[in-house]
Amino acid sequence: MAYSTINDPSAQFQTALWTGNGGTQSIVNDGNANLQPDFLWTKRRNTAQNFHVVDSTRGVSKTLVTNDTDAEATKATGCTSFDTDGFSVGADANFNNNSDTYVGWQWKANGGTTSTNNDGSQPSTVQVNSTAGFSIVKRTGTGSAGATYGHGLGVVPDVIISKGLNTNNWYSYFKGIGGGTKWLILDGDGAAVTDANMWNDTDATSSVFTVGNSGGSNGNGVEYIAYCFASIKGYSKFGTFLGDGQTDGPFIYTGFKPAWVMTKNASSAGGWAIMDAARNPNNVQNKYLIENTSDAEASGSSFDIDSNSNGFKIRANNGNINANGDTIVYMAFAENTLVGTNDTISLAR
Repeated sequence: MAYSTINDPSAQFQTALWTGNGGTQSIVNDGNANLQPDFLWTKRRNTAQNFHVVDSTRGVSKTLVTNDTDAEATKATGCTSFDTDGFSVGADANFNNNSDTYVGWQWKANGGTTSTNNDGSQPSTVQVNSTAGFSIVKRTGTGSAGATYGHGLGVVPDVIISKGLNTNNWYSYFKGIGGGTKWLILDGDGAAVTDANMWNDTDATSSVFTVGNSGGSNGNGVEYIAYCFASIKGYSKFGTFLGDGQTDGPFIYTGFKPAWVMTKNASSAGGWAIMDAARNPNNVQNKYLIENTSDAEASGSSFDIDSNSNGFKIRANNGNINANGDTIVYMAFAENTLVGTNDTISLAR
């Protein structure tokens, strides 16, 4: 039984939906718990627009585009504050264009409080939520292979998503497909690449991750941001499954009812597909966003999944999410735990 120490996932992760008004507004969460986010990932849904991320380590006015290589930008009228139960936005079209619809995925770290971590050969600035297995790591590259940086989680991370604050790709580390030997680009649809220069052919440990001499992970003097995730029983799960090419596809056990799922074919080209329970309150879920593009939200049976009390079921044979014989990576966060320490049982839809 997937007992979890996190009885209410909404204290750690929530999804918000809103309609822009072209001026200013506060977006208030509707979960059971109040959540002041430290990491916000947004997308305009009804028309083409880039994905944007802001975090409380870099500051809410500092944005990065996750489907492109753009350098960090300042948007004074984008996200303007992280609030006690949500966030506020200004008139920037990426966040609040009049009559447009938006989604914002939010994670809690440590309320913006950072510390210097000296676990690695180089210092890092970390903000950690060990309860939820999430940390934000800011660091400066050395250009020399083998540099290590502390991530603060205290356990081995399953996923690291990293970008230089200059013009650079988003490189990700997935323990499930080979850890330090491979990488996937978040702003592209390519298969996993075997490359010793990105993560120095070295798996992350419970205290540090290692980088090679690639400019993507360790350019001399370049500042980088990394979002690190470790699976927490009953709240989050990061792993892989084998596609079977069937419309009655694999069931992926997570130990909770998913609120958010992102998948990517790691064996061949395919987009990063994001589904969430806020946009898809009922099964079958088939409203999706493709993270590596600026495309508007779409829907269709080629991305059908079911969200169940203990995992998610693939209901499509699209090559992005279920190509026969291909390895698919996934990230999932809970809407409800299956059974928490309060003995509350989650019910499937």
